[in-house]
Amino acid sequence: MAKSLLFLIFFLLAASNLVTSKAMPGGWAPIKNLTDQHVKELGAFAVSEHNKVAKDSLVFVQVVQGDQQVVAGMNYRLVLEAKDAKEVVAKYLAVVWEQPWTNSTRLTSFNPVSS
Repeated sequence: MAKSLLFLIFFLLAASNLVTSKAMPGGWAPIKNLTDQHVKELGAFAVSEHNKVAKDSLVFVQVVQGDQQVVAGMNYRLVLEAKDAKEVVAKYLAVVWEQPWTNSTRLTSFNPVSS
């Protein structure tokens, strides 16, 4: 009896750990590889789209932090670095929505990150 109870407790603890260590559906999860080519492309896309709308001339440098969220597609929340015409590098928070099966990508927000 004690052996069965001990096994049950161990099983429940292990199952609990599996459930809590996974990202919640719809919640934000960290991007594990910020140097992945696709992540870089999303960062460059965000800067390019911002430049079109804001008539700016920022140049993408790198993604320094990022999260992703499963929606009807995927949201990417990226903290990226970009430099201006004077070569001054600043950080920006961009949210990019992507739906690969419809070949759709949109910049939903782009804002400077305050120091």
